[in-house]
Amino acid sequence: MAKATFEIISAIRATAKSLAASATYQWGHMGACNCGFLAQQVTSLTKKEIHTAAMEGHGDWREQLNDYCPTSGLKMDMLISHLLEFGFDIDDLTHLERLSDREVLAYLPSESRNLMHNRKDHVVIYLLAMAQRLADQLLAKIKLPDYDQLHPSSSRKGIPA
Repeated sequence: MAKATFEIISAIRATAKSLAASATYQWGHMGACNCGFLAQQVTSLTKKEIHTAAMEGHGDWREQLNDYCPTSGLKMDMLISHLLEFGFDIDDLTHLERLSDREVLAYLPSESRNLMHNRKDHVVIYLLAMAQRLADQLLAKIKLPDYDQLHPSSSRKGIPA
């Protein structure tokens, strides 16, 4: 799963917002599909640049992720490397293209888990659930210091028990 960082969570939420406002979603277009929108957000490449890079290889995102080789010199592999360096992993991207990560889907009400991978509104729902899952993981890592341990001699006057 993607690293639970503020940058990743922000990128996913910004992708959801951009996708929701866009009239150019197209699941069959490598630069305007589920992963394409995320790649636009993370890399600042245009949908055309992403699509052109993808056309050097073969297949959709799933197939190109399966064939990924960081030393191939292909533009698509360099783009994938950028996404991985940012903090995503191959599984995140593969699941995003099909809206299929069970742990992300578990963040949705059971009646809302039957998402269609090529419906823009469903992709937005999935992205927001993915971001929330990571935000919860990040918050769980935050440990606030115990006040009594920091100030054992304080009288705690005015602080309710």
